[in-house]
Amino acid sequence: MSVPPAQGTTPPGAAGEEEAARWVRGMFGRVASRYDFLNHLLSLNLDRYWRARAVRALRPALARPGARVLDACCGTGDLLLALQPCARTPVLGVDFCHPMLVAARRKTSGAPLVEADALALPLADRSLDVVATAFGFRNLANYERGLAEMLRVLKPGGVAAVLEFSQPPSAIFAALYGLYSKRILPAIGGAVSGDAGAYRYLPESVRKFPDADELARMMCQAGFEDVRFERMTGGVVALHTCSAPGGESFSRNLP
Repeated sequence: MSVPPAQGTTPPGAAGEEEAARWVRGMFGRVASRYDFLNHLLSLNLDRYWRARAVRALRPALARPGARVLDACCGTGDLLLALQPCARTPVLGVDFCHPMLVAARRKTSGAPLVEADALALPLADRSLDVVATAFGFRNLANYERGLAEMLRVLKPGGVAAVLEFSQPPSAIFAALYGLYSKRILPAIGGAVSGDAGAYRYLPESVRKFPDADELARMMCQAGFEDVRFERMTGGVVALHTCSAPGGESFSRNLP
């Protein structure tokens, strides 16, 4: 029986995971200097609320004594900065795009930042209490491998969170969001960043990304427990949380 191809981002012209990763790294490098401004502008500042909601959901795990926390695909460090006030130890940021890490370094006042691929984290097995990622997971070249890597580095009972764009379940809202993402977002993003291709790719990557139910199913298949998600802003964004098997149930401590 043939094995279906792994799911992952599919940038234009990229053949295979290596080319996809190279394309994504280069694209984010080109837009790094305007990335934060455009995130806030194009989301109408809702991106701040979405990250704050993710932090709130993770607060019980962040409060564990000596909890070690990773922001995977940290980009310019906005999620890292949101997590840090609730964390007991410095939050580690990992990203494979050097210009994005340079931007993060300017904002994070000496936070530990490592240039590495989220598909091959330079961390020991069962070494972390929390792994979180915001708006970076869908850009991985292999989603299944990304989940497996998150599970590998989590301690038993450790918590993973994926905050990502999704597909609105309402047909009317989906149509309005589709119009915005296909017409308005690329026009504004391309004009401000100077890279029209990047802001054509980003909404297209959302359209191709698994919906909230499918991502939850993939997490279960990867071996996570307590898999749950909540949709925000009409389903434009979904926050998935889950835990590594073998420890206390994360769901008992949810706010």
